[in-house]
Amino acid sequence: MRITIVGAGVMGQALATGLQSADQEFDLRFLTRTAESAVAVQAETSIPSSAEIGPSMADSEVVVLCLKPHKTLAALEALAPHLHSNTVVVSIAAGLHLGQLASALSESQPLVRAMPNTPCRVGSGMTVICGSEQTDDQAVSKVKTVFDVFGQVIELEEEHFDAVTGLSASGPAFIFLVIEALSDGGVMAGLPRDVAVKLATQATLGAATMVQHTGEHPASLRDAVTTPAGCTISALLRMEDGKLRSVLARGVQEAAESAARLGD
Repeated sequence: MRITIVGAGVMGQALATGLQSADQEFDLRFLTRTAESAVAVQAETSIPSSAEIGPSMADSEVVVLCLKPHKTLAALEALAPHLHSNTVVVSIAAGLHLGQLASALSESQPLVRAMPNTPCRVGSGMTVICGSEQTDDQAVSKVKTVFDVFGQVIELEEEHFDAVTGLSASGPAFIFLVIEALSDGGVMAGLPRDVAVKLATQATLGAATMVQHTGEHPASLRDAVTTPAGCTISALLRMEDGKLRSVLARGVQEAAESAARLGD
């Protein structure tokens, strides 16, 4: 499958790295803004790179736009005349609805929104996808094949995408903050920094894996380790005093509302 990645920033290169290391073979290309950046990206990634739209689009089965929302529509307008009618266009831009994206393309162009997150870099990502009305199941399946490389993929109605952005795309940043805070607590309690980070990271990974594998509600799993008059319930009450639960939930809500404003 020939894939052109438009934009060689953090997410573009993360996707390329994952696809390069996949079991199945992908024919990758980068399309960059300038010839200078194309030279730099090709030297860094060994992936053919160009700033010329026509050659980059030739025979591309999937084109993935890894651009900021404010640059995506202009890029689509420039790409549209060079796209084959069956090329599947994928946008990972937050806040830009399928209707807005489709306005820059021909009416029949297959179009999919995708919302990956940064753990895609290590094969533990979560990607949510949604195809436009004119996009058939085969095109959506092709996009799913691409993002399957990075972890899990689910399809959702587009109405959920702002919430997906707030929870799934922004969520890793919240978890990084939690890991950092837990590590600081371990250091405060006397642990070396590297040990504290390792313990906090494995506790986070282990807890997430338990939720996934058991299917139990997180509250039930939490209750199982909260013994009467124990140290865990004491710490949990202190966290509730600080409104940790509310702050995290409101953070997701705020990120979702911010994502909704990006398309304005």
